[in-house]
Amino acid sequence: QRLNKTRDKPSKNSREKNSGSKCVISMHSRTTTIIQDPKNPEHTKTFIFDLAYWSHNGFQKDKDGVFISVDPSSKFAGQRDVFHDLGRGILDSAWHGYNATLLAYGQTGSGKSYSMIGFGANKGIIPNVCEELFRAIESQDKNREYQVTFSMLEIYNEQVRDLLSRTKKPGGLKVREDQQLGFYVDGLRSVPCDNYAQIERLMEQGTKIRTTASTTMNASSSRSHMVITIQFKQVFLDRALTKQSSINLVDLAGSERQKSSGSEGDRLREGSRVNLSLTNLGNVISALADAALGKKVLHIPYRASVLTKLLQSALGGNSRTTLIAAISPADICYEETLSTLRYAERAKKIRNKAVVNTSTLVRESRAENSKLLLGCGNSRIAELPACLLVEPTAQLSWAHQLEQARQEWQQHYAAIAQERRLVRTVPHLLNVNEDPQLTGVLKHFIQAGSCDAGQAASNAIILQGLGISDKHASFTNSDGKVMVTPHGKCKVIVNGVPITTKTKLRHLDRIILGSNSAYLYIGFPSERGSEDLSRFDYDFFQLERAAAEGVSVDKLGALHGGDVKADPSVLAVFQDYVKLMPLVAEANQMSEELGKGLKMELKVKNLASSDSRGYDLQKEVTVKVTNRQTHQVWIWSKAKFINRKFLMEEFYQRFLDGEDSHVAQEDDPFWDPVEVIHLGSAHIWLQSLAYCMKFEDQVEFLNCDGLEEAVLHIHMVPCSPTGQWVSPSQPCLVLGLSN
Repeated sequence: QRLNKTRDKPSKNSREKNSGSKCVISMHSRTTTIIQDPKNPEHTKTFIFDLAYWSHNGFQKDKDGVFISVDPSSKFAGQRDVFHDLGRGILDSAWHGYNATLLAYGQTGSGKSYSMIGFGANKGIIPNVCEELFRAIESQDKNREYQVTFSMLEIYNEQVRDLLSRTKKPGGLKVREDQQLGFYVDGLRSVPCDNYAQIERLMEQGTKIRTTASTTMNASSSRSHMVITIQFKQVFLDRALTKQSSINLVDLAGSERQKSSGSEGDRLREGSRVNLSLTNLGNVISALADAALGKKVLHIPYRASVLTKLLQSALGGNSRTTLIAAISPADICYEETLSTLRYAERAKKIRNKAVVNTSTLVRESRAENSKLLLGCGNSRIAELPACLLVEPTAQLSWAHQLEQARQEWQQHYAAIAQERRLVRTVPHLLNVNEDPQLTGVLKHFIQAGSCDAGQAASNAIILQGLGISDKHASFTNSDGKVMVTPHGKCKVIVNGVPITTKTKLRHLDRIILGSNSAYLYIGFPSERGSEDLSRFDYDFFQLERAAAEGVSVDKLGALHGGDVKADPSVLAVFQDYVKLMPLVAEANQMSEELGKGLKMELKVKNLASSDSRGYDLQKEVTVKVTNRQTHQVWIWSKAKFINRKFLMEEFYQRFLDGEDSHVAQEDDPFWDPVEVIHLGSAHIWLQSLAYCMKFEDQVEFLNCDGLEEAVLHIHMVPCSPTGQWVSPSQPCLVLGLSN
């Protein structure tokens, strides 16, 4: 069984709002999605799926902050509607003993995480499924025992991280294969739970670890996959039988196409492993779709990536699988949205054959253990993965596991309760992440007195991230005021402006430490009101930073004269500029720490350039790369820089992990061969050529910023067909005529 559904996002993000984007998606039924080509409005494409949800508009907030339809005629579909159709189907499969999988696919910012996790009062499918599962357990037959375990992992750059473990294993957890179990993650923690509150706390803990890891590794969560697995076992005590289901809930990385976010034209375009999983997932889905249509398929490439290994059963085996295709209705996202719809259309062709997972309680457990023990000597028993050794006294073992989990949960809950008390009374820094799901997860409290902040473990406030020094800044809480002082030349930005001396903080000040670690300052209780903190998102920080550096829409020429409507192409350039600003800062920091000696800075190509007729040339954002020692200059396109940034992150992570980071020069993302670059242009009037007249002038050679790069001395004189200078006293020769 495979269900496909499309869902457009609840509202525009700031990028789409600022670019003045238009809606190109329409849904005329609960199954039909129509997309309109913004360049040719009469050209449309229609897609048919099992379900199609309209969440873009037609909604309002109720008193609890939940999005609901504005009126009965509205086609708006809220979180409860999605859960009713999809979440209950997952639960129904689990109760009947089927494995169930839910995948959320789409470009970054399209609403994948909103559908899966939700935001605020608008809970997504995952919390609703977990809460409803325990609610149903409470009303079930007491002659059954119900066992629920919860695990949470992240896949980034082909490495698996356990989000419920506070210790990071170098190189990540290993994915192994078993004949009966298939692929599994060795050493992954699976926590027993007996109520929804425990799962809620575990998700908070996992999100916090994910946020910390994202900051430490300098890895955007939009480029990682998150997999939550709920193992649900029903033990029928009167019949000595078990029925088991594995529920996999997968929030995939952003699916931006390579042309928009990648590496065309770069010699190192095959180097990055960041997008390997999604690429191979597409290959697997295409192969399975071809097989479903009766085409001859020699090989399904499950083993090509970590993600496809772990999803093998979900994609082409024993699972009831649902794919959510999250799309943006904005015209600036047309290509990505069309790609997502086509991806979902291929996946719709796949059909799985799920079976009920039942077994006897004791007989198969003993048989399995006996088989394992016979197959190897006592010396190898310790090497077996824990998931393969089944405990015959299952009931006692489960009760013991629950008690251990309960004790750990109580300790964790005490820490959370303490943090909540401090939040209400003490000034603190609140992290702001590019991913809204990870914003507000980390809180650093500024207690009375003075405290240092930085990477060193001895600091009262321990910070992670690029450009954060061991002792980066000091915070002073005294006499009802909080002051921040940078240490030495450490980078501290307050409200978009770099500071070098002690500065007083005010409630809701925006602080950036190092390259791009963003925090919102929450002041004393007396300063606080009923502000909407959500408006101070990641984009707000970057726009403020750009404005402080003198970069604005007006400067780029988006508004012409008295025009109220801005030029969409220039707005898109501005959005690209703001998006790349923090990435360039991070790349410069990595270059500095690795001793590469490169300086990278953003430039707008053709910012003040025009063609021979005086029309503005098309603008685009580029990155100027300068070698500080040799003064050689390279110009990288946006796509090339983003690809190099991925490779730099991998290179830098190996450096942090203490691995050998030496690579051959041609594989170094910080190196490029010398190349010809376009420095600028000069306009010369050629009217004199029509009259074969001598022309001499000095003209300005302007770079892409419209600034004078040089002065060219131009001297044009008539000449003969052989290149000989012809005197004005010889008009026949000038005209090419013989005497």
